[in-house]
Amino acid sequence: MSGQTVARKRTISSFFVKPASAEEPVVAVSPTAKKLRTEPFEAANDEGRQSSENFECPGSVAKPTEGNLNDDATGAPDITASQKQRMELNKANALAKQARRQAQQRVADAAHSVSLEALLIEPGWRDIVGGEFQKHYFEGLQKFVRQEWAGKTPVYPPAADIFRAFNTCAFSRLRVVILGQDPYHGRNQAMGLSFSVPRGEKIPSSLQNIFKELKEDVGCERPRHGDLDKWATQGVLLLNTALTVRDSQANSHSKKGWEVFTDATIRAISTKGRQGIVFMLWGNSAKLKERLIDSKRHHILKAAHPSGLSASRGFYGCKHFSQANRLIAKQGEVPIDWQIE
Repeated sequence: MSGQTVARKRTISSFFVKPASAEEPVVAVSPTAKKLRTEPFEAANDEGRQSSENFECPGSVAKPTEGNLNDDATGAPDITASQKQRMELNKANALAKQARRQAQQRVADAAHSVSLEALLIEPGWRDIVGGEFQKHYFEGLQKFVRQEWAGKTPVYPPAADIFRAFNTCAFSRLRVVILGQDPYHGRNQAMGLSFSVPRGEKIPSSLQNIFKELKEDVGCERPRHGDLDKWATQGVLLLNTALTVRDSQANSHSKKGWEVFTDATIRAISTKGRQGIVFMLWGNSAKLKERLIDSKRHHILKAAHPSGLSASRGFYGCKHFSQANRLIAKQGEVPIDWQIE
């Protein structure tokens, strides 16, 4: 049909990747496709991960390439491994943003009366640790946090971000656990991910040292911000052992029940999660959690804490990031892209 353009039949998944050719016509999204793309929150899946032996930061996660979108006999396109991986990351990012919006809306609707349970959105984690919310210790923790919210001293992170580590790293995608202690207690620093700070905030010394080790270990360029959301969406659980803190008062919410909850989380990961999860335990407090982990099912990497006081005593040179990627690749999965842009 000379002079005419015939639109290819495409599946829903093809809307997440760049078309094979810039000359291809834009295919309108059908009402059905729009509905499927706005389905309620669900856990991201892990299908389609491929092994890799390239552990250098710039190439850890391949970018989608053009081509290889030829229709097969059923009309479905051929999708390369890198394109499928990019689709999965896009989906994980979308679900994480949706979960955060839901948490923010629940806080807006209920203010200081919002329950902590309502702030854990990701369904995989709710299945794994949801039973903790019904236990006596958690009732006491809930009461304590509500009293703190009602007080004059700010509590960090913002309520909607208390379970951000869980809501951003879907349980089905979990591959690495990095343990912290309590959240940053400075204004605008804590964001619900251990060691991470929002864009625009000064990068704390511990995170600066983490970036220094990344540079030496896998060649990552030092980023200009400290937002680690990118790690979380790839399956890195950035978990503090206490999930809230009072302004300017380190450890002020320790021994109030959070440690019981996060210990239960670590046990659940160890027994109910996929095999081969990499646990990075930095510092003496984190190393105490080794007893909660089945070393026959998972990998445990230990080093000094990356703080300025101890980084030179065993954190620098630990090479945990390349070790983690090597262990992940041996399981036939794509390594973590540690580069923060």
